[in-house]
Amino acid sequence: MEKIIILEGGPAGIAETARIRSADPSTEKIKLLHCGGYEHFERVDDRDGDTSAGAALYRWTMRTEIAE
Repeated sequence: MEKIIILEGGPAGIAETARIRSADPSTEKIKLLHCGGYEHFERVDDRDGDTSAGAALYRWTMRTEIAE
């Protein structure tokens, strides 16, 4: 079941509307396509995907470029 998640950190150019999204909160990692690469985020909350108390938080960890 998808719930609201929040993406924190990373490039300032990521739109606020892209930082709040729906996803399965049990997912440990999220990749966001941005400016020719992927921004990587990892879940940092300790609720094991239980977002009944609010949105799950994912923090930026790194960027990778798309291979051509």
